[in-house]
Amino acid sequence: MKPGDAFPAAVPSPESSELKDLALITDLYELTMAACYHDHRMFERAAFSLFVREYPPRRRYFVAAGLEDVLLYLRDLRFSAGDLEYLDSLQLFKEDFLSYLEKFQFSGEVQAIPEGRLFFVDEPVLEVEAPLIEAQLVETFLINAVNFQTMIATKASRCYQAAGQRPLVDFSLRRAQGTESGLRVARASYIGGFVGTSNVLAGKTFGLPVVGTMAHSFITSFDREIEAFRAFGRTFPKNTVLLVDTYDTVSGASKAARVGKEMAERGESLRGVRLDSGNIAGLSRKVRQALVQAGVGGATIFASGALDEDRIRQIIRCGGDIDAFGVGTKMGVSADAPYLDMAYKMVEYGQRPVLKLSPGKATWAGRKQVFRSLSPAGKLKKDVIGLRDDRLPGEPLLQKVMSRGKILSGMPALPEIRKKFLDEFAKLGERYKAVEGRRPVFPVSFSPRLRRLQSKATRTIARRELGEI
Repeated sequence: MKPGDAFPAAVPSPESSELKDLALITDLYELTMAACYHDHRMFERAAFSLFVREYPPRRRYFVAAGLEDVLLYLRDLRFSAGDLEYLDSLQLFKEDFLSYLEKFQFSGEVQAIPEGRLFFVDEPVLEVEAPLIEAQLVETFLINAVNFQTMIATKASRCYQAAGQRPLVDFSLRRAQGTESGLRVARASYIGGFVGTSNVLAGKTFGLPVVGTMAHSFITSFDREIEAFRAFGRTFPKNTVLLVDTYDTVSGASKAARVGKEMAERGESLRGVRLDSGNIAGLSRKVRQALVQAGVGGATIFASGALDEDRIRQIIRCGGDIDAFGVGTKMGVSADAPYLDMAYKMVEYGQRPVLKLSPGKATWAGRKQVFRSLSPAGKLKKDVIGLRDDRLPGEPLLQKVMSRGKILSGMPALPEIRKKFLDEFAKLGERYKAVEGRRPVFPVSFSPRLRRLQSKATRTIARRELGEI
């Protein structure tokens, strides 16, 4: 599997990630707030922004992901009879509020940065406008879906950056934090530049290319390593990738090379070998030598085993002769930055600008838009966060994707989303996407009108709540 080798194309699978019966995937306080809003007839429209407050260690950008799950969730959100029976059993909620939930349906609008696009700290990746109860109740799921998939897509993009043009495959399922997260990791890592996954259900669900061959137990189940290799080659003559490090990597590679030569004599070919331990950079050179000497030097050398962007970069820097990488645990849990400080905050209620003044957690009022400018060379130059109705230079990033609770157009297929990421990532300056060292922060500023609104709203709150002039 060399850089130019083709993987099977991902097959579009419309609404393959459809989510149902998730009304109670929420924090209790969302429901208690909603009940109080209902009791006091607070039904005016509200606007909420979803954004990241600060960069995790070694991050200077984010890859937007998770929007498809958000839209399907909002479209199908209903409280079942069983949900209502459970809520009634808590003895917290009045009958008229439960009756309201019985007919509940999201009727609002969503503006969002499309999946695969880059965004930065303080920029709203998504904004919701709806009657207050509707906009409030969906908070928990929206943060959960966008936070996790954005975190993984961003981690995957760092591995993609480190690997250069070498293909990457998701191997994370067995140590993912649950089966559902394993599916979302496969999807998000594909958006972030990976070419496939070992996760078969993700292949079916999202139409992703699936990749995989054998484990060490396969080798040890045979009396001799070479017989295991020969057996696999006979069963899968078009997909023979042999794991060579069970006993000794160099010895295993020599046996794999012999099997590759035998296959060539039958008109077949050894597709590749996999290294999963040891000094991968040094061993890979010896493995290549063994393959070349046997006349099968064109076989792929695939590396796996506790890899992340740092290890991939190290292997390449040390002269590793690796054609592709399988990346598992450290990507699948974003080990060095396992969460984003993502928040969903009200910015407007009943046409009144709303903000927080909490130290370290102050927010920006008003419905927003992000305007992206490019340099003359076509590179990302700067972003400006403005008000929704600002008319500023640059491309407006947030697009209306839902209106009156209806998804406005067909959701893009994953290959299209992945291409969107690859195209935009190529425009991001190397100093912002480097995986090591201190990096500058991409320039993001706030428009004059937004700053004026912020100052006015802050003064109003100070007078009203703090007794200041």
